[in-house]
Amino acid sequence: MSREDVSLPDPRRWAMFVILLVGAFLPPLDFFIINVALPSIRQDLGASASTEQLVISAYAGLYAVTLITGGRLGDIYGRGRMFFIGLIGFAAASLLCGCAGSPWALVIGRALQGITAAVMAPQALASVQAIFPEAEKPLALSLYGAVFGLASVVGQALGGVLISLNLFGLGWRVIVLVNLPVAALVLLFGIRVLKETRARNATRLDPGGMALSMLTLAALIVPLIEGREAGWPLWARALLIAMPVLAWLFWRYETRLGRAGGSPLVDPAVLQAPGLGRALVVALLYYAIAPFFLLFSVFLQGALHTSALSAGLVFLPFGAGFLLGPLLTPLFRRAFGVYVNPFGMGLQSAGLLGLLWLITTTPIGMHPASILLAPLLFTIGFGQGLALPTLMRMVTGRVAPAYSGMIAGVVSSTLQISTALSVAVIGGIFYSALGTRTDPTAITEAFKIALACIALCLAAGMLLSITLVRQPAAQAGMAATIRPPQ
Repeated sequence: MSREDVSLPDPRRWAMFVILLVGAFLPPLDFFIINVALPSIRQDLGASASTEQLVISAYAGLYAVTLITGGRLGDIYGRGRMFFIGLIGFAAASLLCGCAGSPWALVIGRALQGITAAVMAPQALASVQAIFPEAEKPLALSLYGAVFGLASVVGQALGGVLISLNLFGLGWRVIVLVNLPVAALVLLFGIRVLKETRARNATRLDPGGMALSMLTLAALIVPLIEGREAGWPLWARALLIAMPVLAWLFWRYETRLGRAGGSPLVDPAVLQAPGLGRALVVALLYYAIAPFFLLFSVFLQGALHTSALSAGLVFLPFGAGFLLGPLLTPLFRRAFGVYVNPFGMGLQSAGLLGLLWLITTTPIGMHPASILLAPLLFTIGFGQGLALPTLMRMVTGRVAPAYSGMIAGVVSSTLQISTALSVAVIGGIFYSALGTRTDPTAITEAFKIALACIALCLAAGMLLSITLVRQPAAQAGMAATIRPPQ
């Protein structure tokens, strides 16, 4: 199966998809798992606070800016091939991280992890369009969404367990070295199972588009990740000002290339599919919840003086809901039809408003009643998990399968941009409201403002999603088939 136009689905498609899901699971897992290791890294390598931030941001930033290129490479050279190349590179980068003898060696390893993860990760989402018939796509996307829920549940907990066990005396290094046996097992069993899929006639790379897309995304994401921590220096502001210019140059270049019969990295004709722009805005609003995890931890530890371990355990109901939501998406589709995505985003917004009410009615400095807090957190996580698979279908279903790698990279990049943007904006609102105060009253009031902002963004996404689900994605996707890929 080397082309998109497959008349009969491959009998091993589910086994193939399970292999590809490893590529969707490892990148978010490695993002979450490294957080708990930062104190051990600081002690072992003597890393400064700024270097610790780079350990996180080097991975997140390069992952985000490379995703579109990674997805398009799968379209052109084969998704299975690029998956394995990305997996091998990710394992090699993990080995470099595990053997790092200095903070900067670890930063370089994390940067390489981000790049190779971006080559590996989009292939699973892109393959849903290529290997599954329409009837099976909702279940496949639900499993894809559950992978993110599983990563959020086990990431930080697994990191803490592995570090405490101190396997083979490796300390924190085991949390990155554990990727090596996982990669070896996937290579051992996956090479025989995974068949190749690629976009028909997509045989040329677009190096100019790759360079311009990376520059554009870097000009947006790097300042958003590093700017607030650095006090918004001149370079951060200059990059944000340059970003619209770079985006215009990128769009103009891709448009000219497409008109000339080339193979653009991001085809402007595809992005003009009816409803696709609004669907990407919904994706942008969907991850407005990203700063919630950081700010809720600040509230728990700063205002309520909860221990780090107890604060981590508070999130378990959220993680359980996020894991369960995608698995129950097919059931909710039968009950709510096309309105599952707005229902999920509405649940998140309602849960956040409920949490706002609970904190408002709880005396300052006292822990909210667990009998109410746990169901609210579960509701927020469940809503997020419920909305994710239908969001992916809302976006990817609007383009022809030949462009599934490209759109997988675009939607994944959109989610990463949403994370960075919401952390910068809503986090900035929180810290502006907090000012120089650190007392429980100030932290609580600032957190309540942030909760309201997040809930408002998700409510806006819900309303926009309602306007989209009335336009069938399959019909909208016909616009992407007007000009075949070159």
